[in-house]
Amino acid sequence: MANDAVADDVLRVPVQPARRSEPARTVLADHTGDLVDAVDDTLAAFLTAEVDSLTEIDPAIGDFAATARDAVLAGGKRIRPTFAYWGWRGLVGDAAPLPPVVPAFAALELLHTFALVHDDVMDASTTRRGRLTTHVAVAAQHAAAGRRGDPGRFGESVAVLVGDLCMVWADRLLAHAVVPPHRLLEVRRCYDQMRVETIAGQYLDVFGESEAAGWSVDRALRVVRYKTASYTVQRPLHFGAALAGVTADAPQVAAYTRYGLAVGEAFQLCDDLLSVYGDPVTTGKPAGDDLRTGKPTVLMMLARQLATPAQRRALEPAGAPAGQREVARLAELVELTGAVARVRRMISDRVAEALAALDGAAIDVGARRALARLAVAATDRRA
Repeated sequence: MANDAVADDVLRVPVQPARRSEPARTVLADHTGDLVDAVDDTLAAFLTAEVDSLTEIDPAIGDFAATARDAVLAGGKRIRPTFAYWGWRGLVGDAAPLPPVVPAFAALELLHTFALVHDDVMDASTTRRGRLTTHVAVAAQHAAAGRRGDPGRFGESVAVLVGDLCMVWADRLLAHAVVPPHRLLEVRRCYDQMRVETIAGQYLDVFGESEAAGWSVDRALRVVRYKTASYTVQRPLHFGAALAGVTADAPQVAAYTRYGLAVGEAFQLCDDLLSVYGDPVTTGKPAGDDLRTGKPTVLMMLARQLATPAQRRALEPAGAPAGQREVARLAELVELTGAVARVRRMISDRVAEALAALDGAAIDVGARRALARLAVAATDRRA
């Protein structure tokens, strides 16, 4: 693709400014006191030092590091640090000081950025959080500078490195947590398992797109459990418990497991709906991306399962939809099958399961209350 063509394509992508006050983030912040600000301040200070250090090697490396820093600080709801915080607070009570463990919570946001940047490359997404995705923005810069080589290929290569750098930064920041070494080792075991499961779930997601016609609701749910539920809610809660010094066989961790799986699945099911029916101004991403790519989500698998023979033929993968009108037609058809209503019931059922998991759990009363409200806030959202 010619450089001018890349630049023109990028300029046609509608981009909204990143908003740090989107409703879901505000709700989450209300439940965590100063946590979100503490995580953001920790990330900003840590990343400033890291970018400065890399700039000393070469200005170009500094620019690259700044791209990674900007991807981390470009908004977001800080959901993973939030659940990790309440997993920890539920076991240590409300008197334990927060500063020693903030670096561990902030590290989860670096891990999340690693996953997002790589996911955007795999999905060929153009926007994220109301901004150009990393690979698209870097490609546009490459084209505008008139450098040699294919801008798209360069953008994807740099984005892979940006994600890798965020993964290393997460490791480095986690080591800044002030906890006994033996406890940090247990935290690392949980953190490593979270990473393995995330990568495994991401592979299954990519593999599913190549086998979409033969995929199933059960397999789509397996993707949800490992790609999203594990590292969004369940493992962060375990991570917080490990920071508190509680062993994996404790009854509180069993309650976190049950709650985390239910809320994590509900969170991704909500994302599936937003990907098709969400307002791009609110979500920061184009509507209908899953329809364009033919991603075999739970929503799409249910639509095929519930469809009439005529509807099923219309839903069969036959290449990417030609344009927004075709995407809108497919979205309407999916809703007519009853799949949207079914997914909404699945979300409600999982929230109820999560609340039941908290009943009787031997955790701090304030944490139980916060986790109950977060189960609703994380799954009843527009972004």
